[in-house]
Amino acid sequence: MPLRIAINGYGRIGRCLLRAHHESPLRGRIEVAAINEPADLDSIAYLTRFDSTHGRFPGRVERAGECLSIDGVSIPVSHATTPQEVRWGDLGVDLLVECSGRFAYRRELEQFLVAGCPRLLLSHPGHSAADVDRTAVVGINHQRLSGDERIVSAASCTTNAIVPVLTLLHAAFAVEQASMTTLHSVMNDQPLIDGYHHADLRRTRSAMQSMIPVSTGLAKGVERLMPELAGRVQAKAIRVPVLNVSAIDLTVTLGRDATAAEINARVAAAADGAFAGLLAYTDEPHASIDFNHHPHSAIVDGSQTRVAGRRQANLLVWFDNEWGFVNRMLELAVHWHGCM
Repeated sequence: MPLRIAINGYGRIGRCLLRAHHESPLRGRIEVAAINEPADLDSIAYLTRFDSTHGRFPGRVERAGECLSIDGVSIPVSHATTPQEVRWGDLGVDLLVECSGRFAYRRELEQFLVAGCPRLLLSHPGHSAADVDRTAVVGINHQRLSGDERIVSAASCTTNAIVPVLTLLHAAFAVEQASMTTLHSVMNDQPLIDGYHHADLRRTRSAMQSMIPVSTGLAKGVERLMPELAGRVQAKAIRVPVLNVSAIDLTVTLGRDATAAEINARVAAAADGAFAGLLAYTDEPHASIDFNHHPHSAIVDGSQTRVAGRRQANLLVWFDNEWGFVNRMLELAVHWHGCM
């Protein structure tokens, strides 16, 4: 029987998850059984059909009564604003994918379980490690899932991008410190023009006219997955005026001498081996748009790898912050279901 999932929150990640399911080789193993999104159904259907970032939906999208129809398959749509409003148990779903980003505390997340949702997969980190049963990243620690968990976080797009790179660097060269600056595409918590949009005053400024420093939990996210680096990781984030595809400028202090050629060789080998499908390597002269709709979690640009003083290395890591992440979420959902 296929894994029956519901999507709560049908914004950027929720819509990309449905589209990734439609295009994924895992499609036959997953059935999208329900969507909950407060927006009206006509808008939902329209934004499923037409997407400014990923183009037209590669299938037939229609409204069918109170359902969203994809190639003739109807998906019931509800419009609740709280977890308790949906009778999740009556929908026959095995797993709810929480894509609204509104719920991060365990007391909030457990309301989905009380309302009949069997298990919950988050598209964002829990507020703390204790708020979820496990934070899981495909290729890093997903094998530790036992099937007994009720609430699992898929971490974040940036964590999924950088942890495989740090893991292979640490195994090969013993990372002593790491400093990261994420250059992230715009998000919905920013206005198009200056406005009273956010408590963070920088986020009241126009998303499309400035590069804007914002807070980030990336260092904390890395340390949850790599506790051996606790206290040795710091991160900053800058939103940049592009619709999609982000990059991480990573600087690491290594425990032994290395060259740029050696680092690139290690990354390329991992991309073809241990991290195949998760990590890619290129040394071509790319721009960010080249990685739109790219399914890997991260792409290391070897042409930008630098080493100073033999032990300070700098790498540029590209990632489609939408598409790579939702593909990992589908893989994680299937693996977790197989553990049950």
